[in-house]
Amino acid sequence: MHIGTLTAVPALERPDLLGLPVAVALTELAVKLEVNDIGVAEIDPEVADTAAFCDRYAVSPTESANCVVVAGRRDGATRMAACMVLATTRADVNGLVRRELDVRKASFAPMETAVELTGMEYGGITPIGLPDEWPIFVDDAVASMWRVVIGSGVRRSKLTLPGALLASLPGAVVLSALGR
Repeated sequence: MHIGTLTAVPALERPDLLGLPVAVALTELAVKLEVNDIGVAEIDPEVADTAAFCDRYAVSPTESANCVVVAGRRDGATRMAACMVLATTRADVNGLVRRELDVRKASFAPMETAVELTGMEYGGITPIGLPDEWPIFVDDAVASMWRVVIGSGVRRSKLTLPGALLASLPGAVVLSALGR
């Protein structure tokens, strides 16, 4: 497996390159999903942000997906979700996501909130290992990717996996035109 110029190994062989919630979730998912299709590669944490990462390691932004944590309120309760969109697009937070969450207004969760609630590092947040009650909205373009590069829960590595695997995660909902 490769991520641009990087060689990836099966993710469960290198739990030291995974955020704790990601490692736990992959271990649990190994019973249900083909987790050997999930590779991990170590990167320089200074280039974890998508544009810098793609530039440094010769990965096309069309092969990368970003995980965006979104929050909305309804009846005094905060509803959280994760959105997976290609790096070349932006999540339709105030349209499609707002309607799917059934809230009046949705917005990107503050960095501190996203980090605290996910147990992952900012810039490495990924849908694998998120709280069970969170829906994971996956753009259909991401779900149809043969392989896609995503965060690993930490800034010092990236995961590569089939888009269909993201679509099969517990709580995943594939949405058309989530990324705009």
